[in-house]
Amino acid sequence: MITIIAGTNRPNSRARRIADLYLNLLAEQGADAQILDLVLLPLDFTTSALYHNTGQHPDFNSLVAMAEAADKLVFVVPEYNCSFPGVLKSFIDGLPYPGGIRGKKAALVGLSSGAQGGILPLNHLTDVLMYLGTAVLPQRVRLPFIDKHLTAEGTLTEPLYQQLLQEQVEQFLSF
Repeated sequence: MITIIAGTNRPNSRARRIADLYLNLLAEQGADAQILDLVLLPLDFTTSALYHNTGQHPDFNSLVAMAEAADKLVFVVPEYNCSFPGVLKSFIDGLPYPGGIRGKKAALVGLSSGAQGGILPLNHLTDVLMYLGTAVLPQRVRLPFIDKHLTAEGTLTEPLYQQLLQEQVEQFLSF
């Protein structure tokens, strides 16, 4: 099972649209996949599900179970202030340690409204994942100027972006 994490809790996010597109690419290859959308995180999870409350919040626990059950993870990560969203870091911090996503494989897709395509967030997230014992696919996809190339319906208008995602899916399935 591959779990695609839409890396923000912003409703109707571009990350979710790319996660849906990625899910379709995996389905075309016959891969079993699901989406873990951080919009489903309980609003108070940083106080009700972490630290001394670990394991006590059923809604948070169901999202943790999706990450733990995955063989592989795909992180679709928007750039927020030259890094990845704090809600994604908080979710990762709430995963069991050691364990959680240790020993899993991950692919990363970065989104940004600017020219760098989320390279800084992808670098930062790569460091975090490697610290946790998660292997990261070297081919990280960056999608710069995403506002110009992603429709409200979730279609990419830039053929190169579609090609990069397709190539990553193929490599990830054999990773």
